[in-house]
Amino acid sequence: MKYRIYIDEVGNPDLESSDNPNHRFLSLTGIIMELGNVDAVIHPQMESLKAKFFRSHPDEPVIFHRKEMLNAKPPFEKLKDESVRESFDNELLGLLAAWDYTAISVCIDKQSHKDTYTTWRYDPYHYCLAVLLERFVFFLDDRDSTGDVMAESRGGKEDMRLKKAYTKLWEQGTEYVESKRFQRLLTSRQLKVKVKANNITGLQIADLIAHPSRNEILREHGLLEKDIAPFASKVIKILEFKYYQRDGKIYGKKML
Repeated sequence: MKYRIYIDEVGNPDLESSDNPNHRFLSLTGIIMELGNVDAVIHPQMESLKAKFFRSHPDEPVIFHRKEMLNAKPPFEKLKDESVRESFDNELLGLLAAWDYTAISVCIDKQSHKDTYTTWRYDPYHYCLAVLLERFVFFLDDRDSTGDVMAESRGGKEDMRLKKAYTKLWEQGTEYVESKRFQRLLTSRQLKVKVKANNITGLQIADLIAHPSRNEILREHGLLEKDIAPFASKVIKILEFKYYQRDGKIYGKKML
């Protein structure tokens, strides 16, 4: 069995923006799925849901994006109707609960990181990615399996940053996972980067849960200054059963 972790980020990775309350936190959320199950079950069911509510067509697929769906922006105008939204939300939540995947979310307080390390600082994105992929490697080792990594494209310079951070981990390893272990379990030395328009199922699921997961972590550490919306709260309840667990402990949530 081969697994893939699909990664979505929430927040600004730039350390210099850490003093801005709106950009203080960066989180990476990874969704681990077995590729055969994506092909046979998860992708067809997601496309069926899109076709039912939004008339998605293979030639012009609807791409799930949390922010556009939340605000009922095109092509999600039907969600302005409360009865339609309720029906859609219930079906989507049912699928998010039923689908077979494992979630890992890592969040960093950039302001605290900047204040603590005054002379040497780990790049926030690289730090989060390192912790995320360490856990992915543990997951693969537990199952005697291999996997690869895919992230959503952010554009030229951002994509280069993503690929550089990944390659560094693959070649050098971390304090806790040596490079040989990364290379044995991750089948590619290069990060796969895809645009959202490619209709990648795993990236869309990661996009849907990344923000609720981040807010749950912040709330647990007393760092969330607003209430969590009802739909997001339901997603968080589902994630209780999806976070990666190892040796009886939850490894799927980490605050740095």
